[in-house]
Formats: sequence, C-alpha cells, structure tokens
Amino acid sequence: MNPTYEDVEKAKSAQGKEIIKTSLLHSPFFSQLTGSKIYLKSEFQQKTGSFKIRGAYYKMQSLTNEEKKNGVVAASAGNHAQGVAFASSLEKIPCTIVMPKHASPAKVAATRGYGAKVILEGKTYDESWAIAKEISEKTGAKIIHAFDDPQIIAAQGVIGLEILEDLPDVDEIYLPIGGGGLAAGVLIAVKTKNPKIKVVGVQSKSFPSMKESFASGSLKSVKGSRTIADGIAVKKPGILTFSIINELIDDIVLVDDSQIIKTMFLLMERAKIVVEPAGVVGLAYLIDKKPSQGKKVATILAGGNVDMYLLGQIVDKGLAAIGRLVKIFILLPDEPGALKNVVDEITAANTNIVEVVHDRLSLDIDAGSAGVTLSLETEGHESAQKLIERLKEKNIQFKLLT
Repeated sequence: MNPTYEDVEKAKSAQGKEIIKTSLLHSPFFSQLTGSKIYLKSEFQQKTGSFKIRGAYYKMQSLTNEEKKNGVVAASAGNHAQGVAFASSLEKIPCTIVMPKHASPAKVAATRGYGAKVILEGKTYDESWAIAKEISEKTGAKIIHAFDDPQIIAAQGVIGLEILEDLPDVDEIYLPIGGGGLAAGVLIAVKTKNPKIKVVGVQSKSFPSMKESFASGSLKSVKGSRTIADGIAVKKPGILTFSIINELIDDIVLVDDSQIIKTMFLLMERAKIVVEPAGVVGLAYLIDKKPSQGKKVATILAGGNVDMYLLGQIVDKGLAAIGRLVKIFILLPDEPGALKNVVDEITAANTNIVEVVHDRLSLDIDAGSAGVTLSLETEGHESAQKLIERLKEKNIQFKLLT
C-alpha cells in the first residue's frame, strides 16, 4: 500500500534527536551560474552523512520486540548501510549489511564502525540485495529495504516538508533518483501540499532505470555501466517507488560523470561543501542545462560520503574541466637546454608548472629523444588557450593530454 501524506507527517513527528532539520542554503554563485535562484538542501549534514538515516531510523522504531530480537539485514552501496547500522546500534539490534565488493572502503569502514557485520558480495546493489534476501530467509532477520518500503519512503518525504517550510514559494525541486525512495517520499509531501511545484528526478546516464520505466509506463531493468555515482547505481527501481513516481513526477533527466565531477569541484571550491557523486546530480543538471531561468529552485544534496582517493581525482579532473589544469606531452631532443627553451616560453605566458615527468626509457620514445609530460596551472580556459597558441607560434611540437 502506498504511503500517504499523513504517513509523512507521522514520520516527521517521530523523528528523534538523532535526525536534524538540515539547512536550505541560498547560493548566489550557483544562482548566477544557472540563471535560477538556487537553494541547496544540505542532507549531507545528517548523522552518517546522508538522508538515508531518516528512513532507517524510522523503520527501526516500527519493529516489534520479536523482530528486533531476530536482528536486521540490509543491502547497500554505502549510505543506507550506514543508516541501518547506526539506527540498529541505537536500539541494540543485531545488524548484517551486504555491500557490493567494489563499495567505497571508507563507507565499508564507517558501516563496521557503527557495529554492523559487513559482508562484501555482489558486483552491484541488485546482486547484494539478492544475497541479503537469502540471509533473511535463512536467519529470520528482518530485511530493511533501501527504498521500496512505505515507512522508508514516508521518512524521506519529510525532506519535502522541510523544503516547503523554509521556502514556501519554491517553483521547482531537483533530486537524485536511484531506487526512488527519496523521490517518492518528496513527491507525496510536495504534490499534496502544492501540485503546481515541479519536481524533477535526476539519474546517472549509466543507470537510467527509473527514466526508462517512466518513459515506458512499466518497470524496466537496465544492464548499467561504470559510474562514480554508486549511490544511485540501481538496475531496477522498486515496485512501490515506481508506482508513486510514475504518477506524480514531472520529468526524469540524466547526467554523466563529467558533469558530476565538475559540480563536485565547484561545490568544494565555491561553497566549501564536500558532497558525494550521487548527491550532486540535481545541481549538475541545473548547471549543465540551465532549465529553470528565473525560477526558485531547491536541489537536494543527498549525501557527503565520498572516498578520499576519489576526491583527489575530482580536484584534478575538475581543474582540467574548467581549463585551470593543462597537461601536455612534448618530445624533445635529449640535449642540454632543450627543456629550458620550453620552460622559458611557459614562464613568459605567466603559467605555473605543477609537475614535470621526464622519460627516456619508454618504447615509443626514440633513442636520442626524451619525452616530457608537463602539468601546468593556468587561470582558466582563456589563458590556457593563449598558452597553447604561444607554443604553436614558437613551433614547439606538443600533444595536449587534457
């Protein structure tokens, strides 16, 4: 049975001290960048670093004493895992979490840190979910679904109520969709209060399962491909979430990893906010497509649990995407002064050299030559282009790597 607006209100009244009302921050920078009046719903501020704690906490409150005694089991790529593990620890409920083998080590460590038993099985969330179901059948542990559960959906819907409390005249809301629990809950809350508010779901191009289901009017499964947005990498939406989303949502759109990387970088540099890939997809679409000129738009930053190794790559790739990091390869005669001539031209272009890699030994470099890879810091696309033109004018042969 579909959860109702009254169920969302009930979930709101049942929130304990562990669940906070997160900030809705107006961003002048992203407003200027998109042409909209952008407001950021900061769900990364929650305990465990994600909105998922809302649903997990409320679900734990609903369990009977017998169910609590038998324990719980869940499948998750990370955020639902941490939410269930933490909520279980509050109630002293035995907890087992099945996570994909490639799950972020930071998320695995955090889940174990909350006291859960972690099993790393399956390549995707869907494969981990199948294993979690087997464990539930064998042990009697209550399975806690990541999204396709009425109480989970109702608790996530409280986010919609909070947006309306802080921004009653919001025109549009953009939010991430994986399995659809967040979208389904927010849609129930928002569309009941004001059906005119436009709600748009955003998925990764690598896992467009809800978009394809919505387009066809029936539940679809996708093969999926590699994406950094593991939190929304779901092959098949939930039956319950799809029925709600299919009825209420205005549109579902897609973003790719390059848009996600750029948005993560801009959030870090301009807003001093670290948000994980799946959590930025709504803002990424707004930045790339600028679909809501002059509108008041809220977008949900769903989580902040990002692997530190990935974060380093995001910084480098983000700098490259906006033209502030340029990498070139030059084949030089292996003789004194050859590299100095190149460096002099780079210096004259007011460009900083970040890294130099000098290579004589690779098979594709002829004897008597040296390959040099230079990472260069510029002010942006315009200054990067001027540098490239200067090198060409000086007849310096190079290959652009970024």
